[in-house]
Amino acid sequence: MSRTPKRSGVPRRLRVASPPVPWVLKTEPSEYGWDDLVRDKRTVWDGVANLVALKHLRGVARGDLAIIYHTGDERRAVGIAEFASAPYPDPRDPKLVVVDVKPRAPLARPVGLDEIKEHPAFADSPLVKIGRLSVVPLTAAQWKTLLALAKTKR
Repeated sequence: MSRTPKRSGVPRRLRVASPPVPWVLKTEPSEYGWDDLVRDKRTVWDGVANLVALKHLRGVARGDLAIIYHTGDERRAVGIAEFASAPYPDPRDPKLVVVDVKPRAPLARPVGLDEIKEHPAFADSPLVKIGRLSVVPLTAAQWKTLLALAKTKR
């Protein structure tokens, strides 16, 4: 049996797009940090090998936004980036995926992990529950909370 997707009957140009999903991309600033992304203006976000993180990375869409989060000694959210492409196979290992990312704006104030953990909106978030996960989805409420903590407007 063929599974053809149903057409909504609404012309494509009149369909309302779903809102972008917010994400967190974790990076070790000594390897590639926010300042590097700003300098480069665009980069291929690669090196994600964890199966759960890869699943999340496969779920991003061009135009989605992400908080860039520095790991290691810093452990803080520092900037907002945009996915400039949909995921595509990593040229070095086609079992993995990569995406193109470009900077949008620095956070007005970096937000440390301790401050994030204190906020009830993040109680069940993989951001605080699964520390080694490098690609983390956020809820709309978590996104708004993080931007409020950073005193940053989108």
